[in-house]
Amino acid sequence: MKISKKFEPLVAGIAAATIIGILSFLSFETSTGFWLIFSFGSTTLIVLVFHESEFAQPSNIFFGHLLGIVIGVLFNEFFGISFITLGLSVGTTVTLMIYFRAIHPPAAANPLIALFADVSLNYIIFPVLVGSIAIIFLTVLINKFILKRDYPKRWF
Repeated sequence: MKISKKFEPLVAGIAAATIIGILSFLSFETSTGFWLIFSFGSTTLIVLVFHESEFAQPSNIFFGHLLGIVIGVLFNEFFGISFITLGLSVGTTVTLMIYFRAIHPPAAANPLIALFADVSLNYIIFPVLVGSIAIIFLTVLINKFILKRDYPKRWF
């Protein structure tokens, strides 16, 4: 049975809370590493509200976050934080997302996260790649089985 349009916002909100709650639990209550970054909050919104959008498709989520954090870490490692590197890292991320067709708007914040948090190469795997995969997995389950939506439209 499909969720009524009237209750979809409530279910999407509960689903977003559940996804971020799971990633938070794994981050703070287990020894598996850190699974959460700030941009994941808006990723869950896009996948649960704008699930038909190109931005919400799994490959865009995965490669958009990967691209954004790699650029951020490289800028951090080679240049450090400044008003110039903050702007250039986001500009570079946006440009490469367009060229590679891996546009995921929340991931444009990843270079800022990398520079402000002064993260290293390990951050690419945990939390970004592992967290992105977890979000993709959970949102596929929620969209298909709870919200009864045809998601994803495409994987790659």
